[in-house]
Amino acid sequence: MADPDRTGRLREALRAANFTADGLLDLLGGPAYAALARSETVPALRATRGTSPLETLVRLFLLRQGVPRERARNALPLDDALEDGWLVPAPDAGDGEAVRATVDVRPYGGPEGQDWWIVADLGCAVGGASGVGTPEGTHGRDVVLGVGGASTTLAGITVRRPVGRALDIGTGSGLQALHAAQHAGRVTATDLNPRAVAVAGLTLALSGASGVDVREGTLFEPVAGDEPYDLIVSNPPFVISPGARLTYRDGGMSGDDLCRTLVENAADHMAEGGYCQLLANWEHPRGQDWRERLRSWVPAGCDAWIVQREVQDVTQYAELWLRDAGDHRAGAAEYEARYGEWLDEFERRGTTAVGFGWITLRKSGAREPAVVVEEWPHPVEQPLGGEVVQHFERQDFLRATDDAALLDCHFRLADGVVQEQVGMPGAEDPEHVVLRQQRGMRRATKVDTVGAGFAGVCDGSLPAWRILDAIAQLVGEDPVMLRDRTPSAIRLLVEQGFLLPAEADAPAG
Repeated sequence: MADPDRTGRLREALRAANFTADGLLDLLGGPAYAALARSETVPALRATRGTSPLETLVRLFLLRQGVPRERARNALPLDDALEDGWLVPAPDAGDGEAVRATVDVRPYGGPEGQDWWIVADLGCAVGGASGVGTPEGTHGRDVVLGVGGASTTLAGITVRRPVGRALDIGTGSGLQALHAAQHAGRVTATDLNPRAVAVAGLTLALSGASGVDVREGTLFEPVAGDEPYDLIVSNPPFVISPGARLTYRDGGMSGDDLCRTLVENAADHMAEGGYCQLLANWEHPRGQDWRERLRSWVPAGCDAWIVQREVQDVTQYAELWLRDAGDHRAGAAEYEARYGEWLDEFERRGTTAVGFGWITLRKSGAREPAVVVEEWPHPVEQPLGGEVVQHFERQDFLRATDDAALLDCHFRLADGVVQEQVGMPGAEDPEHVVLRQQRGMRRATKVDTVGAGFAGVCDGSLPAWRILDAIAQLVGEDPVMLRDRTPSAIRLLVEQGFLLPAEADAPAG
């Protein structure tokens, strides 16, 4: 573990040089910055041909370049960095005596403008679109990735409220634990990979996060016997593969058993009212509804919201992860053999496709839990942590409110909902009306004339039954029949967040 005082001096040097997310963007410009996020280094190399401290740090920690010692000394406390192993001599780098970095250190902007730095193996700061390779000092399978799309997705959907205890399972480079440390009294982070345990410790120390307990072990084993956690997050090794070649992605269990095991056992480690949020892959078995299969994973006493964001057939899925491991750069015979191993495994298991998405559990203790399993591949607005909380609050409301009470409630239209009318140009009436959210999940739903009129009037001032009676008079429909057939439509609009319950203070007529 790096010395805290020396690490603090290194952090101040990074900040003084403006080696931050904003500083990188200013130095490199948008195209080169975006290319670096794709692990393409040529544009950034061209933009860092000067000798400023910021350019030196970019070359050292992001571009894997050796730099002369004196140039490094002008950018950071060189002796400290050598003592703690951030840098090592690189006599073969040219320009005389030089040093090079042993890890990737990537600036990352925290949710409230904090300057953080995420440590990862060299060349692995952004997950392996071109193959992670075998960074120096690793055994290939134990590489530690930095910030990628999956990790930022999980950070964005996580519920951010003050909690006493938080747990990050499969911490990797430590990003989720770093986020949790901002709003949890105590944070525990675990990882099966001992190298990840060490790297996460560096991320937390360099970013100034204190009090995080980092433990080695698999799944819930390192926290057996701990007090329950108010928040559990996990970006686990969810890839469904025929082996366990890479620790960061291959769980080593058959099929999607690792994700299933995480979900099924989470309730044993959750406090009442607590959340468990994870990313997962799941199989689509031949002849079985994937939704019902995932419903069966949810432990008793937990509400759940499961969202499938993407689905790939088995050939697309195999190709994605073969490229991730760099197998596309192997010889044709080796690539064909490895591809065949993936297809053989899927055929053996009867898997036709693989889904990717989010799983959120809330320990409600309800005898009839609310379990929503849906497919939503469309763009959303991150962060979504607040929307996750509101989703479960709406489920609580619907579970506690029968149809008669529902008609007695007051509702208001959620902010950012617009109405679209779809039909042929010049037509007197639209073919259908769509309500569309401009925030959060950005859902869209078709409604009939009654639904559109009802939603448009909802401002919290009138109970639902009074609005429906007025609509019935306008359209010439029996008000009693309209009241009888409308609650299911209201429930859907509430569940999906188009309508929000307000105070109900008037009796039904």
